[in-house]
Amino acid sequence: MNQTTQNSNQNRMSEPPNVISTKDLSYLKDAMAWELLATKKCRHYSSICTDQELKGEIDKVGQKHQQHYDKLLKYLQSNPNQKYMQ
Repeated sequence: MNQTTQNSNQNRMSEPPNVISTKDLSYLKDAMAWELLATKKCRHYSSICTDQELKGEIDKVGQKHQQHYDKLLKYLQSNPNQKYMQ
């Protein structure tokens, strides 16, 4: 493992912090909006796609974006007492 990889692994959090700043909350909201938009776009393009193989791939990508959205939503819902910094 090289030095850069070791440094990046040392800087990663194993769990989210107990306090989320207002800026971090804004980032989470943006990320959720982007994931939801990507999911909707995939559904749309899948619905008009005539190539079944490509349609299947678009569906897979859409499902992955939906999973990301659901994961972020689940995190926010599972921490109702989350403290937010002002």
